[in-house]
Amino acid sequence: MNDLSRLINCTDDVSRWFLESGLLLNPTKTEVIVFGTACRLKAVDMSIGIMVAGSNIKFSNAVKLLGMNLDRCLTMDSHVASVVRSSSFHIRALRHIRPRLTLDAAKSVAVSIVGSRLDYCNSLLHGT
Repeated sequence: MNDLSRLINCTDDVSRWFLESGLLLNPTKTEVIVFGTACRLKAVDMSIGIMVAGSNIKFSNAVKLLGMNLDRCLTMDSHVASVVRSSSFHIRALRHIRPRLTLDAAKSVAVSIVGSRLDYCNSLLHGT
């Protein structure tokens, strides 16, 4: 049994568990991603997708999970770009209230804006 067959069996088991537990599985909010090296990912047929609760779910190149952007090769490039984009947006928004703040207060707000985004899930970023 190959890895893709095991994934299909796993999704069938999860769907069955949802039904037995009286829960609904929403296939429109379901994403499928395969993680691996570029070489290993070439061996997987990504064109077909996976059947989940009667719907064919296509493979995603990246998913967002608990605020982390994860791509297929786990390079963290999309997550870093997202953190930079978010930090830049909020720092630019700070300019609207900057004239009403002291220099120390403005620095404190800016550090808080960027620091909170950098600290979120930083254990996942260790070594990247």
